[in-house]
Amino acid sequence: MKQTQRGFTLIELVMVIVILGVLAAVALPKFVDLKGDAVLAATQGVAGALSSGASINYASRSVSSTRGAAVSNCTNVADANIMQGGLPTGYTITTGLVTAGESVNCVLSNTTVTPSVTASFSAIGIN
Repeated sequence: MKQTQRGFTLIELVMVIVILGVLAAVALPKFVDLKGDAVLAATQGVAGALSSGASINYASRSVSSTRGAAVSNCTNVADANIMQGGLPTGYTITTGLVTAGESVNCVLSNTTVTPSVTASFSAIGIN
């Protein structure tokens, strides 16, 4: 007599559940600490925007002294509204002098987390 199979056996179902459990146990720790990665990426994004804004400001100011803003220290980059909308809340910039025509690395700190996350950006001084 021919028997037809109509479904999965209990052993097959248990094995699938075990395999899914092992996969979940391996993959779960990779997704637990995504907040730290997100904060770091956000801080690096703001630092990149500040660096890009400082470069664009330098180019504009080099063409005409009535365009752009004068930058003499790291905090001027954010204070001069080089970034549209200004510096987001929760970020601070270390004060550092920037001489005209020179580039200096400034440090941006994200103070919304403990310990604070930092990233550096370049500011170009211009009168």
